[in-house]
Formats: sequence, C-alpha cells, structure tokens
Amino acid sequence: MAKGIKSAISPTRAEDYPEWYQQVIRAADLAEVSPVRGCMVIKPWGYAIWENMQQALDRMFKQTGHENAYFPLFIPMRYLEKEAQHVEGFAKECAVVTHHRLEPDGQGGLRPAGPLEEPLVVRPTSETIIGEMYAKWIQSWRDLPVLINQWANVVRWEMRTRLFLRTAEFLWQEGHTAHATEAEAMEETMQMLDVYAHFAENYLAMPVIKGEKTADERFPGAVATYSIEGLMQDCKALQSGTSHFLGQNFARAQQIKFQNEEGKEVYAWTTSWGVSTRLIGGLVMTHSDDDGLVLPPRLAPQHIVLSPVLRDDSRAAVLQYCDRVAEELRAQNYDGQPIRVSIDRRDLRGGEKVWQHIKKGVPLRAEIGPRDMDSDSCFVGRRDQSPREKQAIPRSQFVATAAATLTEIQNNLFQRARRFRDDHSVHIDTLDDFQSYFTPQNSEKPEIHGGLAWCHWAENPQTAALLQKLKVTIRCVPLDGEAEPGRCVVSGEPTERRFVLAKAY
Repeated sequence: MAKGIKSAISPTRAEDYPEWYQQVIRAADLAEVSPVRGCMVIKPWGYAIWENMQQALDRMFKQTGHENAYFPLFIPMRYLEKEAQHVEGFAKECAVVTHHRLEPDGQGGLRPAGPLEEPLVVRPTSETIIGEMYAKWIQSWRDLPVLINQWANVVRWEMRTRLFLRTAEFLWQEGHTAHATEAEAMEETMQMLDVYAHFAENYLAMPVIKGEKTADERFPGAVATYSIEGLMQDCKALQSGTSHFLGQNFARAQQIKFQNEEGKEVYAWTTSWGVSTRLIGGLVMTHSDDDGLVLPPRLAPQHIVLSPVLRDDSRAAVLQYCDRVAEELRAQNYDGQPIRVSIDRRDLRGGEKVWQHIKKGVPLRAEIGPRDMDSDSCFVGRRDQSPREKQAIPRSQFVATAAATLTEIQNNLFQRARRFRDDHSVHIDTLDDFQSYFTPQNSEKPEIHGGLAWCHWAENPQTAALLQKLKVTIRCVPLDGEAEPGRCVVSGEPTERRFVLAKAY
C-alpha cells in the first residue's frame, strides 16, 4: 500500500488481524452473525463459493468411486454410548433434544412438553448412526467396500465462535467407508488425504502440509488421524481437512461384521474423512489483503465483472457494448466451463461499483465507458494486483486472453502463498530459539505468531506444559521427507523425525 493511500478495509491486517478478518467477510458480503447464538447466515456470495467447493470435491469423490447418501440429523443417545472414547471426545459439544412439542406456559409464552423416551443428539458427526446402518447392509465380503459420502450440516456447541472458522452449526461433507482388509482401509484413508491436498492446492491455491496427528490430537475413537495444514497470513496454522483410519474400533462398537472369503465372520475396517465451510475462512486468510477478499478464479462465483460507466446520452449504447463483450467472454472456456461473467447495471458511481467488486474478490474487472467503446477497448484490473494497476486493453485481446489471465491469477496466488509459508517456516534445534520464536512480545511484529516450526519433539508432560504455556500445538508429523534422527528441543530425548508445531486456529 503506497504511503498516504488508505486501504479499503479498516483495521488493516497489521493493525488488528482478527478484526480485519471480520471486516473482510462483511465487506465481501459473505456471511453475518445470526440471531441464534454461535450460528451464522451464509449470504449468496459466500454460499456460491461453498457451492463451487462442493461441485469440485463432489467430482473428485465420484471419480474415486464414492456415492452420496443422507443419514438422519438426530442420533439416539445409545448409539453414541456404544463407543465410549468417541462420545467422550464430543460430549461437551453435543446439543441434545429432550422434548418433542411445545405448549402454552399460561403467561403468554411457550414451554417444552412431551419428554422423549430417549434423548436425541443433534448430529456432531455420523460415525455411530452410519455404522448402525452398515451393520445391516454388510453381510458378506461381496458387499464390500462401501464408499459413501454425505453433504450435511452438523452441530457442535462451541462457546467461542468466529464466522466460518468455528460456529455452533456448520456445513460439511463426511465420507464413511467400510473395507474387507486393513490395507484397503488404509489405502482409502491416504487416498482421501491426497484428494484434500490436491483440492487445497489446486483450487484454494493454499499450500498445505500432509501429516499424521499425534495421539492427543487424534479423532476420538480413531487408530490414526491425518490432516492437511495451511499457514494463514498472521502465521497461525489452520487444520483444513482430516482423514481418519478407524481400524475396527467402530465396527466392533456397531457390530459391522461380515463373512470373509474363507467363511469366517470378521469385523470390517472403516474410515471417515471430512472438510467443512472452515475452508472459506482459510481462503479468506490465505489470500485476502487490506482492500478486501481475494478469490482464486477456480472458486470465484464470477470470474469477470463488467462495470459500464452510465451516462444519459450513451447509456443504451454502452450497455449494448457490454452485452456483446460478455457474450464473447462466455464463449470462452476456463477450467472446463464457460467463463462466468456478470454486468453491473446498477446506476451507481463508477468508483463505488468497482470498489464493491474489489472487496468481493472478483478476479478480473473491466470498466467500460463511452471512450472505451469508441476505441473498442476495456479498462481492466486484476485482483492479484494493486487496485490502481489498471490498463486499457483492446476488446479482442481482452476476450482472447481472459482464460489465460485467470489461469495466471490462480497460479500467482498459489505461488505467493507458498512463498509466504516458506518464508515463515524454520527449523529449530534449541529450546531458547523455540521459546523466542513463539513469544510475540519479543518480535518486531507482535501481530505475527511465529510461523511453522520444524522441531524434534518428544511427547511427555514436560513438553505438553511448555506448549500450553506458549499456546502452541503440534500440527502434525509430516508424511513427506526423509527420517531425520535428532533430539527433542525440550527434553533432549532421541526422536526419529521432525514435527511441525505452530499456534493455530
């Protein structure tokens, strides 16, 4: 931002990152707080981004052999009770329905009536109820594998909420699969982790680290949990997707048994995996700037917006010219689909319209007035560049290069985010360096929370106490890279690999 030029978002990232995040969401008209505590209303622009995420992921799921289904929102209490570790992990977050009707309270209000024979838990996740159904559907090895995904909402009664990142109700997909062998289930677990990493990097333009969670961070009831971890612009990590190898734990609890090829009755091996609307929060924090939202073109609801400069003596001609440009652009393909173009026909000042689209993150914008029409050109700006970097481009060139420009923007955003992550990733080998890295008051930029620290680490009460003190978490044990023997930076115990640690959302 040049000196003396005020940004569109106040405060800026450097001044107050959490408030900047909220203001970007507001300025982009993505969502707002609902009357229901802890919940949000996702507005059309925000929901269109989620729909684009859904469509891309749904294609990937189906290409890997999965089918969509739907399971009930309400889960009988006894289903959760069957897997003690699972219910323990979610107990404090569960919303529970105990009555089935309302009646007048005699004072002009209403009160719950008709107690249920068994309380129903509002779905926090669906392993238990889906397992109940799989136990009915799976009788023989010939019935396997079962590869099902559902798009749904879940409720986790969060006390501290933030739009998209943590809300009491959120949207997600949850895949649940059952397999005949441990090897097949493990292959499924890793395949879906790869799908999530591919989606994050090639659609969200967000570089991620694939790794295994430690025992303390593992999904309740799972044998192993794997995640993708991104780094946001305040240098906090964001867990952006998880894939769980459940072993036979849930199969035993839900009695998912089958007769194998040798005629023996054995338990199935299961997995679950999911991503949620948290990805929108990750997208906001990975790319956006002090002028508002920045969207990767592959997920943008509109690729290009045309802003006609409307004057009484040329209104009809300019609008007709814009219609022609839009038609030519829509005849071009980007990412396997026609380019998405809108024309902002509102009778507003040109600058006001343009800045609204900048704050909403539209990848390409073109202003078209009488002089542009006379010269058969468009005044074009890109969202991956400064709003002040605009240039007149002949209409034919703008149309012919639009798809290539969108591809360039997508790639630029990924490369920029990867450079940021790499610049804020360090190998740390001493306790003093570790403490200094995660102590903001010792930093020249106190709004920055360190970054990704690659350390040798041993899990024990001593290291756990330090993490709690510094508000740092073990993000994962990275899957990529060679084993590297070393010693824990805290205890000095020998370890085989480096862990990734960071402050996190």
